[in-house]
Amino acid sequence: MTFVQLIDCRTSRFDEMNRLMDMWVEQTKGKRTATHALVGKDRSDASHFVEIVEFPSYEEAMRNSNLPETDEIFQGMVALCDEMPTFTDLEVVRDEQLNCATAREWFEQAGTIEIDRMFDRVTEDYVEHDPSAEETGLRAAREEFAGWRQAFDFSFRVDDQIAQEDRACTRWTWTARHKGDYLGIPATGENVTMTGMTWQRFRDGMICEGWWQYDRAGLMEQLGVLGE
Repeated sequence: MTFVQLIDCRTSRFDEMNRLMDMWVEQTKGKRTATHALVGKDRSDASHFVEIVEFPSYEEAMRNSNLPETDEIFQGMVALCDEMPTFTDLEVVRDEQLNCATAREWFEQAGTIEIDRMFDRVTEDYVEHDPSAEETGLRAAREEFAGWRQAFDFSFRVDDQIAQEDRACTRWTWTARHKGDYLGIPATGENVTMTGMTWQRFRDGMICEGWWQYDRAGLMEQLGVLGE
C-alpha cells in the first residue's frame, strides 16, 4: 500500500534547504525508494514549508530512511530549520486521479455507448492529434469514431494509466471483430487486436485534446492487407 510522509518545517533559509534536497536526489541515485516529492509553501507564512514524499510502501520508506545519505541530509535540514521539523506518517487509503477515472470510463464505454453520449464529456473546441487523420476538430473526431464503430464491434481494455498536471495517459488493448468496410477492406469477420496509448488533456473535467498512437500496421496485417 502506498505510504506518504509529511515533513513540516519552518525556515528562513529555503534556498539552502532546496540545494540540500537536490544533493540528496543526486547522492541517492540507484538507491532511493521514494517515487514522488512535493514541497508546498504556506501562503500566509513565508517561512512555513511542508514536504510530501511518496513511497510504494511503508517498508520501502523505512529502507529509504536507513540510507546513510538520508540521515546526513536530515541532519543538515534540522540545522537549517528554525525549530525541529515534525513528521507525519500516512498509509494511503484512497488515491483517486479524477482525470484518469474519466479517461478509464471513456475507454471502457467506447464500444457500447451511443456515439453522442461518448462525446458528452468532450469540449466543443476539442483538438485531436491522430497520425492517420487529416482533420483535428470535434466534428472530424466524431466522424472518425463513427467509422470505427461501423467497421468493428470492439472493446478497450485499460492496461495502465498515469496522470501529469492536466493530462492523463492510458495504455490500452483493443479487441474487435471486423464487421464492415475499413479503409476499403470489406468485412472479413476476423477477430483482431491492437495496442496503443492515448494522452488526453482535461479542462474542468472535460476532455479538450487527445493524442493517439496505435499499431495500425499490425491491424492491417491481421486483416490480410500487409504481408506476414
